[in-house]
Amino acid sequence: QVQLVESGGGLVQAGGSLRLSCAASGRSFSSYNMGWFRQAPGKEREFVAHISWSGGTTYYTDSVKGRFTISRDNAKNTVYLQMNSLKPEDTAVYYCAASEDLTTLTRLYNYWGQGTQVTVSS
Repeated sequence: QVQLVESGGGLVQAGGSLRLSCAASGRSFSSYNMGWFRQAPGKEREFVAHISWSGGTTYYTDSVKGRFTISRDNAKNTVYLQMNSLKPEDTAVYYCAASEDLTTLTRLYNYWGQGTQVTVSS
């Protein structure tokens, strides 16, 4: 079992920045690939970014490339999502998740946090 707790969400103006954190506890965090997903009201949960267990591989959905950066600190059992140049369309609940696979597929993530709200005002 891996328990995940997100933090760092909030209200920010367009063009601003936020850094989300996801703290993990339980089984070996460093053995899991980690992903960030988001879900806007009335929409399906969508993939945002993922990072391999070592941190050596990252991947982003096109809409956030160049603006968001995923990183991890295995010594602190934490994964981060630095979000810059935020847009109103980035407004959503953001979730971190853990998977044994390095994948964009929601169904292959075994463990999920409770989510943190990000609201970007225009």
